[in-house]
Amino acid sequence: MQWITCVLLLCVTAALADDEWREVKTAQGIVRGRKHPTEDIYTFYNIPYATAPVGVDKFKAPLHPPVWLQPYDAIDKQVVCPQPTFPISDLQPSTLVQQENCLIANVFVPNTNKKNLSVVVYVHGGAFIMGWGEMFKATQLMNKKDIIIVNFNYRLGVHGFLCLGTEDAPGNTGMKDQVALLRWVQKNIASFGGNPDDVTIIGYSAGSASVDLLMLSKSAEGLFHRVIPESGGNLAAFSIQRDPVEIAKTFAKQLNFTNVDDIYALGEFYKTAPLELLMSDPFFDRTDSTFMFSPCVERKMGEETFLAESPLTILKNGNYKKLPVLYGFAEMEGLLRIDFFPFWKEKMNVKFSDFLPADLTFKSEEEREEVAHKIKRFYFGDKPVSEDNILEYVNFFSDVIFTYPMLWATKLHVEAGNNQIYLYEYSFVDEDVPIVPHTNIRGANHCAQSMAIMDGKNITHIDESSATPEFQKMKKTMREIWYNFIKTGKPVPEGSSLPAWPAAGADRSPHMSLGQKIELRGVLLEERTRFWDDIYQRYYREPVAPPKPPPKPHSEL
Repeated sequence: MQWITCVLLLCVTAALADDEWREVKTAQGIVRGRKHPTEDIYTFYNIPYATAPVGVDKFKAPLHPPVWLQPYDAIDKQVVCPQPTFPISDLQPSTLVQQENCLIANVFVPNTNKKNLSVVVYVHGGAFIMGWGEMFKATQLMNKKDIIIVNFNYRLGVHGFLCLGTEDAPGNTGMKDQVALLRWVQKNIASFGGNPDDVTIIGYSAGSASVDLLMLSKSAEGLFHRVIPESGGNLAAFSIQRDPVEIAKTFAKQLNFTNVDDIYALGEFYKTAPLELLMSDPFFDRTDSTFMFSPCVERKMGEETFLAESPLTILKNGNYKKLPVLYGFAEMEGLLRIDFFPFWKEKMNVKFSDFLPADLTFKSEEEREEVAHKIKRFYFGDKPVSEDNILEYVNFFSDVIFTYPMLWATKLHVEAGNNQIYLYEYSFVDEDVPIVPHTNIRGANHCAQSMAIMDGKNITHIDESSATPEFQKMKKTMREIWYNFIKTGKPVPEGSSLPAWPAAGADRSPHMSLGQKIELRGVLLEERTRFWDDIYQRYYREPVAPPKPPPKPHSEL
């Protein structure tokens, strides 16, 4: 009897152990994922989807991923790509492990035997300077057990976006990492139960700009089928370097390297400088709406490029695959810059032109000052920037960094023949949202809509049950809208109890207001958008590719 009991216990233990792990055969070998401790899903962490070249080759395109003969335990090792310490310390736990070869994917699979599940690929944000795949989780989108979620790391800052137009630093390695991930998904996701022909890419902040750029890249065409950019567009000043070689020179000089006009010496400096030095500046306090290193227009060199023309040129020519897009931002995106208000308000009063975005250009300093005065007057009238008009300070930064570039692109998408752009503004707030300093008003901050989709109450509180009943209800509604779009390409399909949501026209109308009420409205930010249309028609600065370098000097033996 005792012997039979032991056998039964062993069988039960084996069954439990078997249930705790799930094996999946990928192109690289078998990976073993674990059952999530609280959700009915399996987690496969830390799967290398490509290999990042290291050392002097660190600015080159990703290489093939490794293969293995023994099962690979896909457990969370908290690997992230090299990055600076960011001002918002809550975002970067001390347990993160920075390493140069950091190209890993995390796959979340519902506990089901069904196949051909929809696939969501999340691209993380962080100004192209910081972040990692697991920064935020969206497992609550998987509650119906019919979606697989993938997130991942890509190279950041100088490491991912040094763009010299040379063989050693062609540019856009961070975006080529993203393309490599999407190709890995095409090759492997069916083994996890996913459908490679049903992939939605979602990104927040710089991840939003990324998915918006992926939509324009020939190298990514056909790798996904729907797009959700959340607060960040391909036409934003921070999304594309205006003059990547000049930016590389400027930063090298900041690091005390002087021979910047020799492109090969400059390249050698970057190749041999330690990554810790190259990641020493988060660039977060720049006043020109950029964070220095970001995607670029590449020089055609015979190898595969991510972007060979400017986003504006591609949008105007309509030379890209038109896909359903759920496109929008939060009402007070400019709160991203609220911590700088005490330092910047006086600087803005002294020389407002220092705060113009980097994608404007002028014939003379006089013209620059004249336009700066016109912009300042539009937002602040004849009054100085002060506590009395702090909401206009917020609106200014909302518009130059986020809202105008996305609304400009909306118009261009529709004119290029895309009749599947679903436009929204997220404005929901509750008593947990902080009051804007010097006001009695609460505002939906940068990527507030992303936080409504993601797991948890906010960045620091994982437990959703501590959220207000109003926010819990809003999270449910937002997840329903995103789920609908992932499944059908429409945020509100026929038969939904939500208000009908037609696609936007070239006039940026209609749009859905996602606030205390969900209601369809007309033109989004009409007056502000018309004002910036006029500015950008006159003064837009197209990004340039790196020039062809001179012949390489022969070193003497």
